[in-house]
Amino acid sequence: MGTVGVMGGDERQVYLAKALREQGETVLVSAMEEAPGLGEFPELSPEELAMRCGHGGKVLLPLPVTRDSAALNAPFSKEKVLLDDRMARLFSGCVLYGGMLSGLWRASPLWRENRCFDYYEREELILGNALLTAEGAVGLAIGSMKGSLSGSRCLVAGFGRIGKSLCLALKGLGAQVDCLARSPRDLVLIGGLGITPLAYAQVEKRYDAVFNTVPAPVLGEKILGLQGPDTLLMELASAPGGFDREAADKLGLMVTDAQGLPGRFSPKASADLIRKAVQAIEEENGG
Repeated sequence: MGTVGVMGGDERQVYLAKALREQGETVLVSAMEEAPGLGEFPELSPEELAMRCGHGGKVLLPLPVTRDSAALNAPFSKEKVLLDDRMARLFSGCVLYGGMLSGLWRASPLWRENRCFDYYEREELILGNALLTAEGAVGLAIGSMKGSLSGSRCLVAGFGRIGKSLCLALKGLGAQVDCLARSPRDLVLIGGLGITPLAYAQVEKRYDAVFNTVPAPVLGEKILGLQGPDTLLMELASAPGGFDREAADKLGLMVTDAQGLPGRFSPKASADLIRKAVQAIEEENGG
């Protein structure tokens, strides 16, 4: 057991810090001054954290590490933490674990010279995250819809991990589920699950809820024009998302942004997935 730094992030990082301490680690936190429940943890500046963990100590960064490819994703921090060349040099002696590191590389190419591992490349974490996202989407839909999910008409765009998990969750609650996909293989698999497979050009009806999981503009004016004012439109994909926002505005439809649901609805479970993914990376790399 050693010293571990937990820097930035949402409530998942709070639970991660607590779980690591329960394992016997000495946990230091940074860029989390306003996080609930961390009063007993030493709060350090990023500079102090880099110094304390600078001889091969590990630092756990959030998921995603950055949302704008410039600053640390740190909603509980009072100050903006820039992930610039200076910060990359400060953490050069640490072993860094973070989610979706592509934004970190864009913030400064010097981060690539550090020992960094992307825990969001772990299949078990991606799949677990998809299940939690589907669960959160269902919960949000139940709280947002005028009617019941049971018996409702739902459309899911995309049949990746999240789309598949969401289709099964909705079907399990008694919804009538249609799923959009481009791949002939996916269309066959969708039908095999007892869900109605549709190509994008085949949408011809109004739904009670439309969920997008595709990070590309696939739900345009034609599909949106079929929907009504009470149709729930839920965006689950990362930017640019799948809904044509301009078309939705023109039609008087509101899109509910629902990215990052595991961090909002199930941070403890999500933190446990991250902890296990980091542990697996360490074991595979002799840590």
